[in-house]
Amino acid sequence: MHKTKMAKAHYFNENLNNNISNPRNFWRTISNIQAPPVHSQPAAVKVNNQTLQHPLDVANAFNDYFVGCATTLIAKLGNDMQSERPHAGQAPPTVQSPCIRQEFSFRPVPVSVVTKLLRKQKMKYQTGPDQIPAMLLKISAPAIANPVATLINESLATGYIPKLWKTARVVPIHKSGDSTLVSNYRPISLLPVMSKVLEKCVYTQLRDYYQYWNYLTPDQSGFRPNHSTTTALLKVCNDIQAGMEQGNLTGAIFLDFAKAFDTVDHGILLEKLKNSGIGDRTLTWFQSYVSDRSQYVSISGSSSLPLPVTCGVPQGSILGPLLFTIFINDLPNVCKASTVHMYADDTDLYQQTKSPAAGGRAARTIHRGRKVDQKQTLFKY
Repeated sequence: MHKTKMAKAHYFNENLNNNISNPRNFWRTISNIQAPPVHSQPAAVKVNNQTLQHPLDVANAFNDYFVGCATTLIAKLGNDMQSERPHAGQAPPTVQSPCIRQEFSFRPVPVSVVTKLLRKQKMKYQTGPDQIPAMLLKISAPAIANPVATLINESLATGYIPKLWKTARVVPIHKSGDSTLVSNYRPISLLPVMSKVLEKCVYTQLRDYYQYWNYLTPDQSGFRPNHSTTTALLKVCNDIQAGMEQGNLTGAIFLDFAKAFDTVDHGILLEKLKNSGIGDRTLTWFQSYVSDRSQYVSISGSSSLPLPVTCGVPQGSILGPLLFTIFINDLPNVCKASTVHMYADDTDLYQQTKSPAAGGRAARTIHRGRKVDQKQTLFKY
């Protein structure tokens, strides 16, 4: 037993030393050392001073809460800013003018690409709403790659996505605090593996398109190759240090946007995709992607009634982070008097001046950005 423990310690110690310069593998090794967390299912929850114990009632309570968080926030912002919101079909104030000369359209996906994607699936038994485990698709990749490629290309050509592929099975995970309060849980969405294979094909083509035309703002460090929280921190710190060397003071505001991913307005997102060069025919596919989505909560062997998801980018999806990046891509256009840097939705606004009295201009800029963001029902300060 002692030799086994020593060998295990040596193995992990060697892995940690070999991955000091690779944060992803380093923390993956740390996770492997630690015991996996145990997520117990709640036996009862409290809603409106009532205790619900039946698994179906508990599941419905969680689903109502998870879906209601975003819609309640949007309704509040809508009431506050109704008179200033853009009319249907009218571009939001921050939408970038089209600057791409070549229209984006989907290319057919080869069978070889689909085979590779299927073989890359992790050996997981947990399933989404379609009850198809990733392990099954992985081991049967050579046999099913051809028909799967046909399904994917048919979806891209017709602009249609099956409704089952737009349904999420949600599992509540306890964060902290009273385990009987639904607000102390976070949702984990499980999507059909087939939908992720389709999304990966779309993601690769869309990412390459934006990279080729250099469309994404350099002020975004999230969800981009060769970017990370480290590069975001270095950018901001370097700007502050450069200002100090010139005798400038730096004033900064760090913004944390509430439910940023869950409150993305689909109409505005589609408008921004169109303005980024997405053709009308291809835009039909994205319209199908964000519309008619639903989710249900699965808990203790019971499933809630499905509820429609009318806003936000799908949690746990492949396309979600890229679509959010496009949605927020033009935020720096609002704050031209200040420097903006973002990591996903975490945003820093800062301005340099030799006189503290000049800070009023930065405050006015931030206030102007706040009004525009509220019009887009994206952020809550």
